[in-house]
Amino acid sequence: MSMELKVHPMDVLKNQLRKILHVIPPGSSIYYVDYPVHSNGGDLLIMKGTEAFFKDFDILVQARYSVLDFPDKLNIPEDQIIVLHGGGNFGDLYPAHQKLREKIITDYPHHRVVILPQTIFYIEESEFNRTAQIFNQHSDIHLYVRDTLSYGMASEKFGTCNVYLSPDMAHQLWPIMPTSDPVKELLYFFRTDIEKTKEQEELELSGRGDYLDWISLYNRVEKKTISMIVNRMRKGGGPLPMQAIWSKYTDYLVDKAVRRFSGYQHVQTSRLHGHILSCLLDKPNILLDNSYGKNSNYYNTWTSGIKSAQLVAASPQTELMLSK
Repeated sequence: MSMELKVHPMDVLKNQLRKILHVIPPGSSIYYVDYPVHSNGGDLLIMKGTEAFFKDFDILVQARYSVLDFPDKLNIPEDQIIVLHGGGNFGDLYPAHQKLREKIITDYPHHRVVILPQTIFYIEESEFNRTAQIFNQHSDIHLYVRDTLSYGMASEKFGTCNVYLSPDMAHQLWPIMPTSDPVKELLYFFRTDIEKTKEQEELELSGRGDYLDWISLYNRVEKKTISMIVNRMRKGGGPLPMQAIWSKYTDYLVDKAVRRFSGYQHVQTSRLHGHILSCLLDKPNILLDNSYGKNSNYYNTWTSGIKSAQLVAASPQTELMLSK
């Protein structure tokens, strides 16, 4: 009697990221641009997954720049691949990052430009068309997107770009071992920003768990430290190696999120990376949508096969599902 070896769905998703090696081959030399310097732990998880990917495949990062310190003029040798950070800021909700992305495309027409997995969302169609006009003038763009909706939009708009479907870079961190046994029952990890929904607000009124978001996960001293690093980077850093300091500090910030999530039996979240972090910890979690469908699109594209994860329409009754 032969035993069938079952592969965890998270192993499959991590393995999907290897497809990026077709355009950033192992041993490549790159510039990593638009890495996050702020308190959103989801972006920090993406960054740590991205850096792990570079390390695992011997991809040499010659220089790193954030939106705060990318110079107006920068001479990048043409044999360097410019790799732009992934996430959920492609579109007109977060203009600073989109402007940097478009500047790179415009200023480096002869470089290979790789945009790591993004979710695309535009409020204004005219803005999307403007972006497309810029992108379609470049002959070597490789755009990875995180869901089928973004893939359809990008394929339609970006006629000269190579568009691919890929999971989020945080999946490279699989597996993350919990740091403790769960002693509390339920963590509500809910958005407190422009992407929260009315359904989430209804659920908050009936809640019986602990509430957190990235902004409340970190205490006053930690937030002050982040602000200090942001200000230093914006001014050019000075004598201190701010990138190295930020790299170490974000290790601490991500570890804090892992510790907090480890302490709960279940997580209910409207944060995509609340969901992904729960999956990386193999922790039962329920995912609510955000304001424009990013979460449900991601779940339906990638994580619906994970038994410990569920996507639900938010209502006060959904928390009853946790006990089943």
